[in-house]
Amino acid sequence: MEDRSRGSRDRRKRKKEQTEYFFDYSLLFIVLFLMGFGLVMVYSASSYEARQDFGSGTHYLRRQLTADILGLVVMIVMANIPYRFWRRFSTLAYFVSFGMIFLVWTPLGVASHGAKRWVGIPGTAFNIQPAEVAKVCMILFLANMVCLMGKKLRTAKGLTVLIAMSLPHSLAVWQVTDNLSSAIIILGIAMLMIFVATPDYKRFVIMGLIAATVVIGIVWTIFNTTIIEDLDFRGERILAWRDPEAYAQGKGFQTLQALYAIGSGGIWGKGLGQSMQKLDFIPEAQNDMIFSIICEELGLFGAIAIILMFIMLLWRMMIVANNAPDLFGALLVVGVMGHIAIQVILNIAVVTNTIPNTGISLPFISYGGSSVLFLMMEIGLVLSVARRIQLRELG
Repeated sequence: MEDRSRGSRDRRKRKKEQTEYFFDYSLLFIVLFLMGFGLVMVYSASSYEARQDFGSGTHYLRRQLTADILGLVVMIVMANIPYRFWRRFSTLAYFVSFGMIFLVWTPLGVASHGAKRWVGIPGTAFNIQPAEVAKVCMILFLANMVCLMGKKLRTAKGLTVLIAMSLPHSLAVWQVTDNLSSAIIILGIAMLMIFVATPDYKRFVIMGLIAATVVIGIVWTIFNTTIIEDLDFRGERILAWRDPEAYAQGKGFQTLQALYAIGSGGIWGKGLGQSMQKLDFIPEAQNDMIFSIICEELGLFGAIAIILMFIMLLWRMMIVANNAPDLFGALLVVGVMGHIAIQVILNIAVVTNTIPNTGISLPFISYGGSSVLFLMMEIGLVLSVARRIQLRELG
């Protein structure tokens, strides 16, 4: 009996010794590279404006560096906490993040660039954008709900309930903070996660066709509007998207300047720091339009290189999702993939005038503390899932 017990312990010990845990250094390197590149481009794009407005060309660089360092700390903490730990707080996070959106209507709300989308943290100089909190919490909540619903998700009722749960955050972000782009991203994250978790794709094809029909109908109506004064600023942006030169002094100005920057960059670019469009031509060049500065200074070659880096990042995440220990972990990674992919595609589409202009930052590269902080939190979740993947030696 004692020999049998000793043999069992030896087998468990050998099994433990043969088991290794995976850590995706490639994913981490890509994220660090994008952050470092982002700091370089933020400084290049903002130094002229920062020197004029604040007397220091490094104003935006220092603020972004602070956010990046804080984001790295958050990423390390999240990566070392088992991702299943957050599952018990997912429902609470769902309701807390929804409530945070309405804080912009309180004295804590902070207005900037004509929009009130931030919440100030009392006693500090930091502001948080509730829309960024909602993105992370929506990923956690839907990953947990899909696991809880199980086979019920295959029914029309279960699918409807899950989609309905994703709508309040999107509507609140749109109506309360007047941030349609973030609302679209939140809804896009939710739909992608539900799509991946649902085996029946026919319903999504039908919903996609309906949504496309509605969008085409709205755009056609705006194009055929004879009284421009009846349109809001989004309607004017759609008209400027069709013919930016006709609105060169208004809604089409930023788009035209971005296109000039892209065109003047050519294949190899003018050289780092040599952009002309950042000299008070493109408003807030370090934010949503930073991709146009990349194209102008580094050319088509630099633009393609950055796009390839994002593709590699998504590919590494796909590997983690495919090998995740459980469905909850896989869906967490899918949610983060969806967030980054949607935001990158929409940002580049806006800069190249493929879609109407709307405020969407380029992940890890555009200036913005809240954005990089919560993106790094999501990367920490992905690394946490990756660390729980077991690699066992054969033989």
